[in-house]
Amino acid sequence: MTPKVDVAGVEIPRPDKIMYPTERLTKTDVATYYSEIAAVMLPHLRRRPISMQRFPDGIASDGFFEKRRPDHFPDWVDTVRVQTENGAQDQISVDSPETLVYLVGQGCLVPHTWLSRAQHLGRPDQMIFDLDPSTDDLALLRRAARAIRSVLDELQLYSMLKTSGSRGYHVTVPLQPDQDYDVVRAVARHIAQLVSEQDPDRFTVEMRKDKRGDRVFIDWLRNGYGQTAVPPYALRARPGAPVATPIEWDELSRVEPDHFDHGSVRRRLAQRDDPWQDFERRAQRLDQVVDQLQ
Repeated sequence: MTPKVDVAGVEIPRPDKIMYPTERLTKTDVATYYSEIAAVMLPHLRRRPISMQRFPDGIASDGFFEKRRPDHFPDWVDTVRVQTENGAQDQISVDSPETLVYLVGQGCLVPHTWLSRAQHLGRPDQMIFDLDPSTDDLALLRRAARAIRSVLDELQLYSMLKTSGSRGYHVTVPLQPDQDYDVVRAVARHIAQLVSEQDPDRFTVEMRKDKRGDRVFIDWLRNGYGQTAVPPYALRARPGAPVATPIEWDELSRVEPDHFDHGSVRRRLAQRDDPWQDFERRAQRLDQVVDQLQ
């Protein structure tokens, strides 16, 4: 019989279950990672509804997304009630280390977060551009990130950078939650179009993959009600156990999208602060950009 294993005071079912086969990372290993990273990660998660990406048998098997809170989850796991096309439903909100660990016990490796919090669900506090490369041209991908930053700078919008832990980067704009999703989405579309029009041979807002060619897709579509993004310090369900990691702009030239993993990101944070620790303090208004669109 497998002995009971507790992490952060939460019992882990099937603690020896292999979640990342190549790295031989068990469910306990993943839970321990999230427990140790929680102090830095939780400010980016609290009061945001999540969509759970669950892999009960590890990443070697198919996973699934689940939004609604399962009935068997304990009462101490916080929730946020959201309105959907099918009516109101409760979704998980990751507000404590214990919840992070509990989710791992349920096979959730990646908690994808909304761009708004419970107290202002209809008004996002961030705008995100997800850079989706069509090729392995890393120089082109980095050029796209810098092009977005340049346009944002011209609009006097401060931007922050994160590796996706997958193939791209995320350029994110911290916002005051004073505009609804329709407005933020319209602004994001406008900015993405400006970037693609400045260099149409390299960048595109074309949604159909078969029409992108070798261009980088400037994905602005996540800026809608109920859409989600991978939050800072989340593991990705990919070989190598890569982690979505906030970085400084001057690190872009030397940090690849899947550069950090579950071990190296912990060593990084032991040596330096979270580059996004002042995310809320950097929040800004979109008024002047909205005025340009009217």
